[in-house]
Amino acid sequence: MGDISRAFGAPSHYSRRLCFFSRKFCTHTKPFSPRAIMSGTQIGWVGLGSMGIGMSTNLQKFLSSSGAPPLLYTNRTLSRGECLKELGAIPVETVSEVAKKSSIIFSCVSNDAVLQDTTSEIIKSGDITGKIYVDCSTVHPDTSANVSKQITEAGGQFVAAPVFGAAAMAAAGKLIFVTAGPESATSAISLYLNGVMGRSVIPMGTDVTKSSLLKIAGNIVVVSFMEVLSEAHVFAEKTGLGSPVLENMISDMFGPVLESYSKRITSGAYAPPPDGKAGFDVALAMKDLRHALNCAKDAGTRLETSEAALRHMEAARAFEAERPLDSSSMYGAVRREAGLEFYSDACKERDANK
Repeated sequence: MGDISRAFGAPSHYSRRLCFFSRKFCTHTKPFSPRAIMSGTQIGWVGLGSMGIGMSTNLQKFLSSSGAPPLLYTNRTLSRGECLKELGAIPVETVSEVAKKSSIIFSCVSNDAVLQDTTSEIIKSGDITGKIYVDCSTVHPDTSANVSKQITEAGGQFVAAPVFGAAAMAAAGKLIFVTAGPESATSAISLYLNGVMGRSVIPMGTDVTKSSLLKIAGNIVVVSFMEVLSEAHVFAEKTGLGSPVLENMISDMFGPVLESYSKRITSGAYAPPPDGKAGFDVALAMKDLRHALNCAKDAGTRLETSEAALRHMEAARAFEAERPLDSSSMYGAVRREAGLEFYSDACKERDANK
């Protein structure tokens, strides 16, 4: 965590930094050292999927550079963590072992059922009094509330900390964390978030359902962008306008974020080569979108763009046996509805050159 005294114009003989045990900024007359907090604090990690591997790698690098104990990690396929092991992290066989030996346990898992199983293993590991469990997965708010209740009743603290950003952002340490849970717990973990695994943190108070809801709302925005961009690109192709000029307009008018979404379509990344990897797997995107639709239904509203996006993702999965599919593969389904082939010329040319 860098010194922010200059940004706020604090006198040079003070070190004005974020106090990790308070939401307020604290003025210290002595330099603040995160190592004092980290000394002896064992951190554990569960889940090494496309997001978890990048996040845990950055965390281990930080722990190593700070002189803290090395990260303990586990995964269903433990060999996924070889790169972590090379950095000094320590593999263990089970979630239970991670929980027994760690004061703070992070997880990033694929779905609600896996999170529930992980929670059960943590609780069964023994006395978890005083331990902090931080989950970074995208799950239904009710799941977050249920996990929080279980962990709290067992003597621990739970923080729901879903993230915004794809695997590349996880690897670059540029994720946006959305945190909710007991203030003492969110303060204690902040050291490992901003500037380590992420570029910013959005605090959502103590109600863990709120961070899950914000994550779901953000997903609605992203999926809606992809649905609308898919329709616009198909429109451009069918009318003879062409995708290049449309993408230039998107870049000039809406900036690099929407341009990057557009490029997932025009580059063919929506349908990676058979031996490639999806930026964000369509099955996981559908899981997240169903959470959004269920939450909307419970609240008495509809998400019609999201409904269309889910329908197109479901149609795209007819091609999933041939190759991995990205969440943006809805574009291929929109193409087919318009009488075009699922695979664009960009996909075909890329595959032909491999």
